[in-house]
Amino acid sequence: MVSNELLPILYPNSIAIIGASNNPAKRGYRSLRKLLDDGYAGPIYPINPKESEICGVRCLSGLGNVPGPVDLALICTPAATVPSVLAECAAKKVRGAVILAGGFAETGDDGKRLQDAALAAARAGDVRIIGPNTSGIFNTHKACNLVGFSELRKGSIGLLSQSGNMALSLVTEAHANGHLGLSTYVGVGNEADIGFDEYLDYFAADPNTNVVITYVEGLKNGRRFLNALKRISLEKPVVIYKSGRTSAGHIAAKSHTGALAGEYAINEGVLRQAGAIIAYRSDEILPIAEALSLLPPLRSRRIAILADGGGHATIAADALSERGLVLSSFSDETRRRLAAVLPPAASVINPIDVAGGTDADPSVFAACADILLQDSAVDGLLISGLYGGYAVRFSPDLLAQELDATDMISAMPHRFGKPVIVHSLYNVFQADQRPLPLANMHRAGIPVHNSLEIAVRCMQALAEYSEVGRTLESLPPSTEPGGVFAQVLAHCTAEGRRVVLEHEGRAGLSDFGLDLAPTFLATDESEAEEAFRRLGGQPVAMKVVSRDILHKTEAGGVKLDVTDVALVRRGFVEIVANAKAAVTNPNIAGVLITPMAAKGGVEVIVGIVRDPVYGPVMMFGLGGVLVEVLRDVVFRALPISRSDALAMLDEIKGRPLLDGVRGAAPVDRGALADLMVSISRFVEAFPEIDELDLNPVLAYPHDLAVLDVRILLTEVSAAHSAHTQGIEA
Repeated sequence: MVSNELLPILYPNSIAIIGASNNPAKRGYRSLRKLLDDGYAGPIYPINPKESEICGVRCLSGLGNVPGPVDLALICTPAATVPSVLAECAAKKVRGAVILAGGFAETGDDGKRLQDAALAAARAGDVRIIGPNTSGIFNTHKACNLVGFSELRKGSIGLLSQSGNMALSLVTEAHANGHLGLSTYVGVGNEADIGFDEYLDYFAADPNTNVVITYVEGLKNGRRFLNALKRISLEKPVVIYKSGRTSAGHIAAKSHTGALAGEYAINEGVLRQAGAIIAYRSDEILPIAEALSLLPPLRSRRIAILADGGGHATIAADALSERGLVLSSFSDETRRRLAAVLPPAASVINPIDVAGGTDADPSVFAACADILLQDSAVDGLLISGLYGGYAVRFSPDLLAQELDATDMISAMPHRFGKPVIVHSLYNVFQADQRPLPLANMHRAGIPVHNSLEIAVRCMQALAEYSEVGRTLESLPPSTEPGGVFAQVLAHCTAEGRRVVLEHEGRAGLSDFGLDLAPTFLATDESEAEEAFRRLGGQPVAMKVVSRDILHKTEAGGVKLDVTDVALVRRGFVEIVANAKAAVTNPNIAGVLITPMAAKGGVEVIVGIVRDPVYGPVMMFGLGGVLVEVLRDVVFRALPISRSDALAMLDEIKGRPLLDGVRGAAPVDRGALADLMVSISRFVEAFPEIDELDLNPVLAYPHDLAVLDVRILLTEVSAAHSAHTQGIEA
């Protein structure tokens, strides 16, 4: 085993059950009974001063009477007793404790104080806490089941969950699958001590886990979680189901765990950035994990479809395309070989419809699969239709042929290093009712699904994980803060303002290396005229600059396409007058004069916000005045890499606008990605920045133009220095 602090706790060699009971309804009884029934090999010490024996095991009055060391204590006593129990654990040098009781920080201030007292008692003796408010843990490879789930099967899928019921649902589904097994389960509870990130590090080190399922309602330390997720994702896939997608779900998650659930769009973006495979439906969680645990990843996204009916072939093609997968283009040799084994009516162009060619001889499936997987243009194979049920549908005499075909197909993922997934109408939910060919295929490690959509989603997940290593690239080196913006921060601090004026923000960004259009700040009509002349008399935009006016257009503080001196002078007067009419006694620094941007281009927004869970995150999407209406935006946690930036461009719904529509040329994606990485580095260099908006940015085929810059700082007060580290949500 790779060394990890939690391995001795989650692979305990000895267990004490504090609050053990002779009452079969109590966890203190059921946990002991389960350990005995499952054949746990280490010593078990029931602790209860009122009992002499439980389940035939001698009961001890206290931890101090335990004759040997204790790796793990299961605490089944009420919440109020937990601090004193943990003090006993500390005195005994117990490595870890599972606290089942609720009534701690999730209930309010009084519970928080009780949780703090329990944590202090544990830390006095270096006792690590799982929970409190947890459903428990199990480790099938140690026969250690402290949850009480029945019929657990050993396997390689780890489970980390903030919901005991979700864990039970997945355990039940795995049992019904008939072949899937689990390794370790942890109910994280309140994370008073051990957090999500440490559990991920444990699973990374656990030799019996090769895929991790994580059910998340809210995270207490998003940054640590993301860092741990990046570490494990390079070695093992992590499937995450994040609840709280809607406002109702968000509220339910927050009240359930006491943690900040965060905006779902932000969660989705940053979790994918860190390597997670996101499950969007609860019924796809386990199938995705199964595929990732059994099959080789896709080399790229080119898939062959082998179907025994035109309907399924067409539906499969649609589903693959909708999931971003690509139908393979077969070589001439592949089509020739397929035509030799299929009837004349069969299609040998992807998707393949065997057109009855397997009705009398199901072994043709194996012959076709072999031909397809030999084609270098095929990265994976999806079989769809009646497979596994030919002996049921047509004749029992076909069973032997179908079993032979199953044996051959089952060996192909290992033989070719390419995944095979089967969708079958005959894959009924209960394992003991499946036709033998499908049962054998399951047993051999080929995922079989009765939902074509789930089968395709699993193939997509294999593609996503194959791309994780390429997207988790090294980040550009950090940059030392520029002198110009450091001076701007000093001025803002001295004046007690959060608003960075636009000309200040532009100067700071230009000093940092961004290529922005020239601008001038005019404080009167004459300076406005001089700025116009210095810009060569070209059409200009004029904008009010005021710490009191963030939304300039609504205040009448913008003039566009100003083309001569008289209009410039008049525009200055009108902008100032409009600003004073919109806001009482505004502090007006002047009017910004800048060249008009070229016509055309696609309006996008690049922004930074401070998320209470993940810290600074970047937002990208379609911009302009409709950004809050369209809400077509995606997020990544800072710092971002260039591949992160390019992925963000691909993920917005308005991507076709970036690619060019109605004959328009595509925008300069490289320039956008460079801008986004530069903004990431800028905000990393200046943690005083609370919000930053470049909106709109006009993206052109060979360039871009930043039309507006808005920067807000964290709260400034006399107690903060110019480099305050505060974060305001």
